[in-house]
Amino acid sequence: MKKPQYEMIVEKTSTGYSAYCEAVGAFTTGVNADELKANIVAVLNLALGDTAPGVTIDDAKLTCDLPSFFDAYKVINASALAKRLGMTQSLLSQYISGVKTPSEKQTHRILEGIRQVGRELSEMEFA
Repeated sequence: MKKPQYEMIVEKTSTGYSAYCEAVGAFTTGVNADELKANIVAVLNLALGDTAPGVTIDDAKLTCDLPSFFDAYKVINASALAKRLGMTQSLLSQYISGVKTPSEKQTHRILEGIRQVGRELSEMEFA
């Protein structure tokens, strides 16, 4: 039987990140992405108790907005990603900074582009 996934909504804050799961009433914070992930595991295990023992980060579905994602993953070059997507760098920068909100279609396009880069990187070999 497949274990359920718990959706954690991640948001950027002035001191780092916050995450919450309305379904189980879990809330936590972290100063960086690694600390937040560790705290998510701890708070889910605490909130779920004996009903779902041994929750790991793989049991959490992290959902965030574009500004929070690009803040956490600064290694992604927004200019290069925009070019790859056929989008102006200016428009992607406005989405990332929160000046503009992308449509659902644009959000999906950006996410697919990021996932494609991830797939390509995971298949990479060095000689």
